[in-house]
Amino acid sequence: MPQRRTVTSRSQEPRRRFAEEVKQLRERKGITLRQLAEQLGWDWSTLGKLERGQTLGSPEIAQALDQYYGTQGFLLTLWELAIGDPKQFRERYRRYMLLEAEAVHLWQHSMNILPGLFQTSAYARELLAKGGLDGTALEVQIEARVGRREMLLADDGPRFRAIVSEAALRTPLRDVSAWREQLEHLLFMGHHSNIVIHVLPLLAGLHGLTNTDTMFLRGADGRTVAWVETGYSGELVQETGTVEELQLRYDLVRDLALSPYESQKFIERMLEEAPC
Repeated sequence: MPQRRTVTSRSQEPRRRFAEEVKQLRERKGITLRQLAEQLGWDWSTLGKLERGQTLGSPEIAQALDQYYGTQGFLLTLWELAIGDPKQFRERYRRYMLLEAEAVHLWQHSMNILPGLFQTSAYARELLAKGGLDGTALEVQIEARVGRREMLLADDGPRFRAIVSEAALRTPLRDVSAWREQLEHLLFMGHHSNIVIHVLPLLAGLHGLTNTDTMFLRGADGRTVAWVETGYSGELVQETGTVEELQLRYDLVRDLALSPYESQKFIERMLEEAPC
């Protein structure tokens, strides 16, 4: 197994260095982009953009490449340098991303916005910009967020169940066409066999997760952890008793939500009502 290389002061331009390393590792392996894509389960055009420096992709792509090439986290380190703001990916969130990439089953509850794994680029852009991001930092975060959904669309993607609040579906983007695209994308995602969407009607009233966005992640070892998030911070919850309490609340909220079929029809009605 190759030894992990050190990122030193030679990395004057981390973004370009990341692209060069990704390309050189593939060429040394003697495979094409399409062959690499088949091995990793990612779209070959996305990998091509990585090599050309047109995108940084997501941390999951960097982790997958590290695992495939045996580079022991070297590419992930370069990726973190290239995003230009390590505070955005502090240790506890990095741990969460690793768990998300390895999860075999995920389930989520979102209060007032659409789950990140369902967001289009336009939705992510408006949401993140409202949070104060702009320029390069904004573009990097959009790339990372949109890139994360690739794992769901892979042939061996994890099972994902999401409870989406009606409030999120009644909070449109400023751009009407972008909002219609987002609703269409939500329907597209819901048609995948490993993805289940529930809409939680406003008439369901208050419940145990009213003020909490929660993502549960179950690994191949059967252990489940939770990521609990507010608009300002997030916390990785690993203590078994606390996770089980959150899971009970989630189950009770799911009981209040529409069935997957009813939820699909609800989103279709929202699309019909959206201005053209």
